[in-house]
Amino acid sequence: MIKEAFRAAFPHTVPVFAGLWFLGLAYGIYMNASGFSFVYPLLMAMFIYGGSLEFVAVTMLLSSFAPAQAFLMALVIQARHLFYGLSMLDRFRGMGWKKFCLIFGMCDETFSINYSARIPEGVDRGWFMFAVTFLNYIYWVSGAALGGILGGLVHFDTDGLSFVMTAMFIVIFMDQWMKDRKHWTALIGLVCTILCRVVFTAESFMIPSMICILLCLTFLRKPIEREGGLS
Repeated sequence: MIKEAFRAAFPHTVPVFAGLWFLGLAYGIYMNASGFSFVYPLLMAMFIYGGSLEFVAVTMLLSSFAPAQAFLMALVIQARHLFYGLSMLDRFRGMGWKKFCLIFGMCDETFSINYSARIPEGVDRGWFMFAVTFLNYIYWVSGAALGGILGGLVHFDTDGLSFVMTAMFIVIFMDQWMKDRKHWTALIGLVCTILCRVVFTAESFMIPSMICILLCLTFLRKPIEREGGLS
């Protein structure tokens, strides 16, 4: 059962590996260049497990001690995970002890796969989602640790490397677009994001767009389900 779940989950995580592992390397190298040993990116990747927050945490570690500011910064940066959690309430039911691992490991990429992937027949849904979560977690942690180790040995320009994540999300979006018979959810996401980007600017559009998407999906859930456009 477990082996079949990992075998089925691995192909879905290959694009994530390309993004998370190389960004993890860049993060580890950045930490090393900032004066931290590889132990710091390793432990931060293991326990924080939030890519954007971990990059920001480097600056906070080098600044004066301000726990309240650090808490608020972490809350704002990771607030989108609140919406991810609400979306996965039904899917996590009956998972037993695996639920706690799935909650902790629900990063952007893991949420995208576990929410939209078509699980093959005969593969346990809980173990499939656990396999996706575990593999993505290992990609990030191993990349960060290796980057921290190699940071003192290899020096290169990492400008533009973050586009790997953008490309990965485009691939995931296109995969979901091609699988769905109707595209209501994708269109709602695009329209809400574009409108909020125009209204709230690039610095603060993320939270409003997530709220807008959540409200639209909540009020339009039944008609979308009737049209077959909501997984």
